[in-house]
Amino acid sequence: MNDNEQKFLNELDAKLWKAADKLRSSVDPGEYKDVVLGLIFIKYVSDAFDARREELKRLFADPENDYFLDSDDPEEINAELEIRDYYAADNIFWVPALGRWKMLQDNCRLTIGQQIEIKNGKTHIYEFKSTGRLIDDALDAIEKENPKLKGLLNKNYTRFQIDQEKLAGLIDLISSIPFEHATMKSKDILGHVYEYFLGQFALAEGKKGGQFYTPKAIVSLIVEILEPDHGRVFDPAMGSGGFFVQSERFLREHVGRIDTISIYGQESNPTTWRLAAMNMVIRGFGFDFGKKNADSFLDDQHPDLKADFVMANPPFNLKDWGGEQLQDDPRWVYGTPPAGNANFAWMQHMLYHLAYGGKMGLLLANGSMSSNTNNEGEIRKNLLEDDKVETIIALPGQLFTNTQIPACIWFLRKGEKPRPGEVLFIDARQMGYMKDRVLRDFSDEDIQKIAQTVHNWQKGGNYEDTAGFCRSAKLDEIQKNDYILTPGRYVGTVRDESDNLTFAEKMKPLVAEYNTQLKEAAILDAKIKANLLSLGFEVK
Repeated sequence: MNDNEQKFLNELDAKLWKAADKLRSSVDPGEYKDVVLGLIFIKYVSDAFDARREELKRLFADPENDYFLDSDDPEEINAELEIRDYYAADNIFWVPALGRWKMLQDNCRLTIGQQIEIKNGKTHIYEFKSTGRLIDDALDAIEKENPKLKGLLNKNYTRFQIDQEKLAGLIDLISSIPFEHATMKSKDILGHVYEYFLGQFALAEGKKGGQFYTPKAIVSLIVEILEPDHGRVFDPAMGSGGFFVQSERFLREHVGRIDTISIYGQESNPTTWRLAAMNMVIRGFGFDFGKKNADSFLDDQHPDLKADFVMANPPFNLKDWGGEQLQDDPRWVYGTPPAGNANFAWMQHMLYHLAYGGKMGLLLANGSMSSNTNNEGEIRKNLLEDDKVETIIALPGQLFTNTQIPACIWFLRKGEKPRPGEVLFIDARQMGYMKDRVLRDFSDEDIQKIAQTVHNWQKGGNYEDTAGFCRSAKLDEIQKNDYILTPGRYVGTVRDESDNLTFAEKMKPLVAEYNTQLKEAAILDAKIKANLLSLGFEVK
């Protein structure tokens, strides 16, 4: 993305969030994202449909084209424009007349009881009941006409009971999104807007918001290291689908097309499950998120899946995950995870779904690198002895909106590693910058430095251990450290240049500084004694 494109998107972000935030007062913060993102989704599918419709009109009028329609009759042309196959052939969702954005925009301020003439092949009359009901009916109409969307759309606008004028104002706002840019496609602009709002909602909702959103920098880092450029990509705790979105960006930059991967995901929260599905639709991805939202441990929606890439940011240190019901589960190859902490349950669940030769990246709390309680140490030992662990990265604090728990990233591989019997440790705790008073972020340079270090190490080329940052350790050294994987234990500290000085050379400036301080202290004592004497108090 060039500077002009980034400037355009930044200005768009600021405008949209500022305007939309004014409409939030009458909606619960946890529901506001559903209101905004549902409308953005309608805008997307409707715009894609309208664009195809305009293209068809041009094709119908071109005598040299196979689509040429030898007719000037408007009714005949309109009837032809309503044939679904024309849209399905271009992978465009069919949007019935009631679900089209212009219909919403034109009729969102009607009074109760007014009638709307809907022309959708046949003409029928729709009675306006409220703006919220109109949006719900539009979503329902879209869902009924597109089986892929069944159960994905959140039709709750009537229940939200938002002031009609505020809801109409939100429709006006989304209508103002400029989808024309010299070098950017409308789909990319809308996709960016959707992802931006997800991030802002996560910030606004704090801990709750973090359940559906992983910071972009962390997602980018994992994707850049794994390089998911083919096969099946799986996230068993997918949230709103951030890993898939970043995979798309990676593919566009490095492959030039996005159809080289298949997307699989699972999510237990029904609202978040729908957000992820809409996110994929907006991006033009085919996907399989299972038949429903469901618990990954207790109701695996992809029991036979073997993925080439697995990546996830599951809830840290999850206690109530159903471990008591899964004591003898076949997924626990390296040991039964404790019932009171799901960290190693997530890890083994992901390994279970990893194909031979596949790679995975998993965000976990730092305790996973060193804990020896409740079989966690034994599981970690078994993973290392079986040579599954490839890279461990310690992250800085304040990266997440929902937790201050220190975190790390585990990278594992099923099958032979590029460097058997070794683990790469990276200490990134001092990297990044404060984007505001609360949150830290990685720059693009930070991400590339870490990713390139991993790739260089894997290839055995330009890699060198760097004190305080990275080190490759063999299994026997890790064994001597009781299988503890904290990077700081292996990478050491940055070499202090003063270590080249003799003892006398180090002491000389310190003594000089001490003498100066003694002189300043004597002067200060004298002034204090003089002041006390002037008050009638003599200090001997």
